Amino acid sequence: FLPQVDSANAGRVLASDAAVFLKKSGLTDLVLGKIWDLADTDGKGILNKQEFFVALRLVACAQNGLDVSLNSLNLPVPPPRFTDTSSPLLLSGPASSDLPWAVKLEDKVKYDAIFDSLNPVNGLLSGDKVKPVLLNSKLPVDILGRVWELSDIDRDGMLDRDEFAVAMFLVYCALEKEPVPMSLPAALVPPSKRKPLSVPGAMPLIPSSASTKESHQSLPPVGVLAAKTPLTQ
Repeated sequence: FLPQVDSANAGRVLASDAAVFLKKSGLTDLVLGKIWDLADTDGKGILNKQEFFVALRLVACAQNGLDVSLNSLNLPVPPPRFTDTSSPLLLSGPASSDLPWAVKLEDKVKYDAIFDSLNPVNGLLSGDKVKPVLLNSKLPVDILGRVWELSDIDRDGMLDRDEFAVAMFLVYCALEKEPVPMSLPAALVPPSKRKPLSVPGAMPLIPSSASTKESHQSLPPVGVLAAKTPLTQ
């Protein structure tokens, strides 16, 4: 992976280059900011070779549902996956377009009924309208913040009918004591969203301890849920 982000072959990776590369992991800005903070041990905004490998290892941990912490570094995990088929060095997951959607049809009907009851505008629900539904689940606020981040797939601060179904699916999984993943599994991406995800104006990673706070502020009003309780170490 290193040659792809160290074009000058200087044995180090700048924050700007790393941000573009790590975005391809499919993880949220919140998680990537935390990974950067842990890897950039001296806070200089530059990763040396060893620190870059730590970042890759933490990406793999997050993709496999493990805590993003230094304690996870020694746990056995598969290599990290990055969605960039232009390079043979990058591993990509199975073709998501071929996977059946994890949301069952009978559940989708129920989720659609809830969606319509919340008075969507132009087929979209704002964070203010979704927030009471999420809070009603009585789940921890950090979990609900992650549910919002994962379900707002196009990062527009609103949920359409399919994104809302993803949110409800994740909420019900959490209520059944199943862990909410750190990144959205391919099978959970709605068929309507299954195209190469290029996030316009993708937020750069902020290599500082403020990154987690700033990424919270990029969320719609429901983001206050996540801001109250930091992710457990």
